[in-house]
Amino acid sequence: AGSGIGKASALALMKEGYCVGFAGRRAEPLQAAIDESGAPDRGLAVATDVGDPASVANLFRTVHAKWGRLDVLFNNAGTGAPAMPMEDLPFDKWQAVVAANLTGTFLCCQEAVRIMKAQSPRGGRIINNGSISAHAPRPMSIAYTATKHAVTGITKTLSLDLRKHDIAVSQIGIGN
Repeated sequence: AGSGIGKASALALMKEGYCVGFAGRRAEPLQAAIDESGAPDRGLAVATDVGDPASVANLFRTVHAKWGRLDVLFNNAGTGAPAMPMEDLPFDKWQAVVAANLTGTFLCCQEAVRIMKAQSPRGGRIINNGSISAHAPRPMSIAYTATKHAVTGITKTLSLDLRKHDIAVSQIGIGN
């Protein structure tokens, strides 16, 4: 939430009166965005690596401790790999995309669901940022396309599974 779509979304939520946990790898841009909001008391910067279970658990534990509930999760973290033929894509580049785009979505949903099921009143909303690439891929984008296709699968599955817990799950696809 320190730049781009994440920052714009977090600031828009704050403008509407939400208390917002700003997550990203680096604390400084997160805090700068909160300071820019005009309502720094409603923002919380938590440096987070969404591909790391302990880091994600810390994010949700910290947000829950501060505000006592979680109403909205916007899964927006994501990255791509350099455009190249798939046989030339280094495994570490593949893993980095999987960690941010797919594992991060899973881990954040998992932690959010635990809180949303237990809070009173229960429920909430999870919004996953997918991509049109899941349906119309760009050439030489196997890691990004595969993970965004998987985000659609996560979204559809959780949408079915979580209705009975008053948790709505949806997806947006902000494109180029």
